[in-house]
Amino acid sequence: MIVIFGSINMDLVARVQRIARPGETVLSRRADSFFGGKGANQAVAAARVSHGGPLRVAMVAAIGNDPFGTACLKNLEENGVDVSAIRVTDEPTGCAFITVDETGENAITVASGANMVLSAADLPQSLLAEATVLVLQMEVPIADSLEVAARARRAGVKVLWNFAPVPAVKERSAIAELLAVTDVLVVNEHEALAIANIVGEPSGDDYLKAGAEISRSFGPTCIVTAGSRGAYAMTPDGAQTHATARPILPVDTTGAGDTFVGVLANGIAEGLEIGPAMERACAAASLSCLTAGAQAGMPQRKALEQHLHQA
Repeated sequence: MIVIFGSINMDLVARVQRIARPGETVLSRRADSFFGGKGANQAVAAARVSHGGPLRVAMVAAIGNDPFGTACLKNLEENGVDVSAIRVTDEPTGCAFITVDETGENAITVASGANMVLSAADLPQSLLAEATVLVLQMEVPIADSLEVAARARRAGVKVLWNFAPVPAVKERSAIAELLAVTDVLVVNEHEALAIANIVGEPSGDDYLKAGAEISRSFGPTCIVTAGSRGAYAMTPDGAQTHATARPILPVDTTGAGDTFVGVLANGIAEGLEIGPAMERACAAASLSCLTAGAQAGMPQRKALEQHLHQA
């Protein structure tokens, strides 16, 4: 089983010619709503590619007692995610405000709401006992995520931590504690450089050097996603593996990173080596960019396998 401990949001998306600068107003013809939240996105990505395979996907999260929460819960169920550990709270369901420009790039502001009352106690030991991979992000309380990760490691569960979005934490000890309970760290170029700076391994603008130093110094396999350049995995012994990205004309890159993480978690849980798992995750992330919305373009298992076979 893959267990996702993380956030659930409703995304409100406006398409613009270009993303507003500070103090500037830009106009959009309309706003659309989509299901989102990094945790929920990763759960849906993992569940879709797990459908027809041997794995189940469960989500541990918190939502509000409101229409957004009801809709988000139904969406996860319809995608085959086990929602038995999702708690309904008095806080409003998380909401993200997203602008997408004509090239497919995005800017996102998140109102956390119920996500910030998620607790380590919300993960029942019975669910953890069935898990093979635990997936974490940075949109819920860090202290509770650390506690859950430590529990998972003690139980022999692999911990995959997506260090996004970069938190306000600047203490080296806090990041070192996170890395110490992580088997696989997934970051983009900017997140890799941010971690390297926090832990005292400044790497200029060389994100591959940053990833290599993080892995060497703290032990996890560090995977750096680099958009059209694909993804790179660095291990503590200095080895590096590269997975290519499929050439596409993106409609919306929102959720591509979460698609990568969810499909990567599936690959690891199914026993794939890191290279093939990344290749499959890169292909799924590319496919996800062809449709507007964080989850809409996430591929089903059969579609992804056909795409890989044709490529």
